[in-house]
Amino acid sequence: MNIKTKENIVEFLLKSSAAITILTTLGIIWVLLSESFTFFEEVSIVDFLTDDQWTPLFANKHFGIMPLISGTLLTTVIAVSVALPVGLTIAVYLSEYAPKKFRKTVKPLLEILAAVPTVVYGFFALMVVTPFLQTLIPGMAGFNALSAGIVMGVMIIPFVSSLSEDALRAVPKSLRNASYGLGSTRFQTAFKVMVPAASSGIIVSVILAFSRAIGETMIVAIAAGQQPRLTANPLVPIETITAYIVQVSLGDVPHGSLEYRTIFAAGMTLFIFTFILNNISFWVRKKFREQYD
Repeated sequence: MNIKTKENIVEFLLKSSAAITILTTLGIIWVLLSESFTFFEEVSIVDFLTDDQWTPLFANKHFGIMPLISGTLLTTVIAVSVALPVGLTIAVYLSEYAPKKFRKTVKPLLEILAAVPTVVYGFFALMVVTPFLQTLIPGMAGFNALSAGIVMGVMIIPFVSSLSEDALRAVPKSLRNASYGLGSTRFQTAFKVMVPAASSGIIVSVILAFSRAIGETMIVAIAAGQQPRLTANPLVPIETITAYIVQVSLGDVPHGSLEYRTIFAAGMTLFIFTFILNNISFWVRKKFREQYD
């Protein structure tokens, strides 16, 4: 087999891989769109977007997606509030303070957090974090957004810390040396020079972590409850979009019914959220990425 034939085979395999990815995405979009259109033939899209109740499985049916969106955003904001300061602090320490041998040892160990099954995180939130928080906050419900959000934040710390550390390491050493040459301390160099210089990569890591948190399923399904409500109170049970999809997908709802098709409308809403966030991260990376010679 000559070199040109080998190159043609490799090129074909690469194109096939790219085509499979694109076709899979298009297939997912087609399924969501087709089922969602069928759903919206029976349910007004205005009610879907404005009604403040989500009770498609009750006798008195309401199809307002806002309670699920509020629950999803509430747990996500809590998660990012935990992951951002911790992850960024870890990234700065590993990049600017930690010895090289220590960094090579700790960074892979930290990334193990991302490999832990999310169902384990869910039961940890329910059995450990919630009882602990209940001792600090009397009256907290057994299922709540706070414990689910905190544990979800712990889960996405590696996304923030690893990507942010990579962004900090990509900043040219000349900036660091120039800062030290002007008499700056290590702290001033880290937070006034390195972090601003790597801001685009840090912002992208936060957006991707936000997107990951929005799509999380098992933690919120186990620890946050299954009571859709339009609230900003993290101490009460809520339901997220992904948790509702799990609830309906268990098999208790007749396949093909209006109630069953709600999961496709909810899934399309979730897809739109993640699509927007991923495109924002791409735009930020493209527009604000540092260009060095």
